[in-house]
Amino acid sequence: MAGGQMTAAAFLVAELRRARVRRGWSQEDLAKAVNYSPSMVSAVEVGQQPPTGKYVELVDGALDTGGLFTRMLTDLVSLDRTQPWQRGWRAILADSWALRWFDPLHVPGLVQTEAYARAVFESDPLLDPEEVERRLAERLDSQAVLLAERPPKLVGVMDESVLRRAVGGRKVMCDQVSHLARLAIEHPHVRIQVVPLSAEEYPGLNGPFILASMAGGAELAFLGGQVGGQELDRSADLVRLQRTWEATLAVALPPQESIERLRELAESWS
Repeated sequence: MAGGQMTAAAFLVAELRRARVRRGWSQEDLAKAVNYSPSMVSAVEVGQQPPTGKYVELVDGALDTGGLFTRMLTDLVSLDRTQPWQRGWRAILADSWALRWFDPLHVPGLVQTEAYARAVFESDPLLDPEEVERRLAERLDSQAVLLAERPPKLVGVMDESVLRRAVGGRKVMCDQVSHLARLAIEHPHVRIQVVPLSAEEYPGLNGPFILASMAGGAELAFLGGQVGGQELDRSADLVRLQRTWEATLAVALPPQESIERLRELAESWS
């Protein structure tokens, strides 16, 4: 909903749920038919996870809709300007020219190594092996945006505690932190900054978030969460997060000092 009116994306989600119920299927039945986890089906139906093109294509096939939901996603939801994030995270990446990403918990997804990302997903006992592999593949695929002809400018800021917490073991952490240093040095569109442990309490510690600057001037935000995430485009929310970003950046090490800190941390893991 936006402004009290149903968006095209919300309508699509509601119709996906109605079609399943009309068939007499449970979420588990649909999950089995489309080879997704029941948690993924549930997340889509409650609006916590935007349905991807592949997902709706499989639902169309399983429910024999003649491609109805794929057409809705392509032709209807793409016109919904009230909630442009509903096009999905991949579309936001493709349409953004700048990303400001802060995370006090993990290395930002776009700059995670495969081994680090796998360790993050495998740490969740609720994810079965198939779901881990699916999420890992999606994360690695999303990183291709940094290799595009015109990649977005990425400023990734993370708390130093993230880089000192063992995720996947010492080699995984050494490789991950070294990867961050290389990106910061070699990739002209990537800047990595570290908030040192010496920093006192600061607003960013309240949780991870992403600010995306879109082509055409739109601004969007994404808040991470235990179950799915929350996308925001209200001006009041964006202003608050922009101020949080500025306050967080103010306590982060400058870019060159951050690179030196990354090198020190990589050496400590070797």
